[in-house]
Amino acid sequence: MINVAVLGYGTVGSGVYEVLVKNKESIAKRVGDEINVKYVLDLRDFPGDPVQEVLVHDFDTIVNDPEVDIVAEAMGGLEPAYTFAKKTLESGKSYCTSNKELVAKYGPELLELAKSKGKNFLFEASVGGGIPIIRPLNQSLTADELTEITGILNGTTNFILSKMAKEGSSFDAVLKEAQNLGYAERNPAADVEGYDACRKIAILSSLAYGCHVDFEDIYTEGITKITDIDFKYAKKLGLSIKLFGKSKKVDDKCYAMVAPFMIDSDNPLYSVNGVLNGILVKGDVIGDVMFYGAGAGKLPTASAVVADIVDEAKHLHTNIMTIWSNKKLALENLSTLKNKFFVRFDGSVDSKMSEVTKAFGDVKVVTVEGLDNEFAVITEVMTEAEFEAAAAKVNGVKSRIRVEA
Repeated sequence: MINVAVLGYGTVGSGVYEVLVKNKESIAKRVGDEINVKYVLDLRDFPGDPVQEVLVHDFDTIVNDPEVDIVAEAMGGLEPAYTFAKKTLESGKSYCTSNKELVAKYGPELLELAKSKGKNFLFEASVGGGIPIIRPLNQSLTADELTEITGILNGTTNFILSKMAKEGSSFDAVLKEAQNLGYAERNPAADVEGYDACRKIAILSSLAYGCHVDFEDIYTEGITKITDIDFKYAKKLGLSIKLFGKSKKVDDKCYAMVAPFMIDSDNPLYSVNGVLNGILVKGDVIGDVMFYGAGAGKLPTASAVVADIVDEAKHLHTNIMTIWSNKKLALENLSTLKNKFFVRFDGSVDSKMSEVTKAFGDVKVVTVEGLDNEFAVITEVMTEAEFEAAAAKVNGVKSRIRVEA
């Protein structure tokens, strides 16, 4: 029998407990041994819930029990999760987590600690919810030099943008609907400002390139400035607007960013709508590989946590090698990164066009019926620095969105 403790009995933690109990027999067949939930840690009590029989309120009960082999954390936040993770690994137990904040900040340190103890630190559920992406990067795509990762990594923002596109609603109206449906928090900043996606692309980039990508170094732009007017133009152009977490290698230089992009229907991520996530990985051998599915939610995320528990149960005394060193990967300044740009201007085409073409050169002009005294253009491919210099030469720039070149 392999004993497991679950930290946290919220949405994900209760899902982990439910899956381990409900699918106990099938999981045992995959592991070759019975998985037993010995403890669930939470500050609260749950009268009438079967979990009450294994509920504890003190982490020391778990870490000091030599019969506990694996600890699965579903609490979120840096503390006490970081302290719990260190104590768990130092005590000779394996640890797995759905906590993206923890992994993004302390991933290489905890991986090294696990390795030194012959145990494992796994975090499949920290990115993409139920989508298997961490394990493929670490195990399945090892023959490739990975050159680019582009992901729709946040279900809340994807839901908002999808609804705005479909219904022509404003950002504020759709955000309120997302909050009412439970897709967005009361304070939605982590999602709509791009911070959640930033941590996730930092984790994926670190695994893809083998060195630590610090999320604090990643340029991050959310969706709060995207308007229903932008979608009128996008519809006219046959484009979709998505919030991307993106990293890429260009001539041995590494770039990373989170920002809205306009994409056309040839892009595999074009049809990833609603609360779903999609991740496109490019390798020098395999080419493009797409991962798609439920990026959040109780049971999808719990499924990924349980998959880590199963993996750790199969490797109780063997460290699963993960290449993610403490060495920091220096990100390039975005000024030399190239894209096309969708730009909106105040004024009429007739009055403004000579000024625009003088600054930007050849551009594709876009107008939308009913939108008076403004127009938009799509530039040719140019660097970020070239765009900023050109935009500074034109009065009346209202907004810009990058366009996937």
